[in-house]
Amino acid sequence: MKICGVELKGNDAVICLLSNSEGVIHLPDCRVTKLSIGNANDTQEVRKFQFSFAKLIQDYQIEKVVIRQRQAKGKFAGGAVGFKLEAAIQLIDDLNVEIVSPTQIKESLKRNPLAVTFKDTGLKQFQEQAFTTAYACSMMRN
Repeated sequence: MKICGVELKGNDAVICLLSNSEGVIHLPDCRVTKLSIGNANDTQEVRKFQFSFAKLIQDYQIEKVVIRQRQAKGKFAGGAVGFKLEAAIQLIDDLNVEIVSPTQIKESLKRNPLAVTFKDTGLKQFQEQAFTTAYACSMMRN
């Protein structure tokens, strides 16, 4: 199964593509590591972000998108722009999107620890949360 892990931070959707085939994890190359939105209050910018994300998913034939859940309120709450980006992703037609809590991710990683360190994956440091989200969700299915 091909999965796109997403972490929403500020005006960015940090992504990591991952495929899990019979227990073998593969990290395919991707033309972008994050998609950004300039002005989240501009309808055209939101549509452009949504189109770019949908095109990326279509081009790489992703079967599922998993978004790391953020707190709605409190000290570590996600910003309004992040929730707008989350909604834009969720509203893409024919896209299987799942919001996954950090608790679910931790439990999955506890049952299925990473066989390699994150540094050995070749991904950029800022992609770590998107990667762990995608990895944990791919292992939840096994």
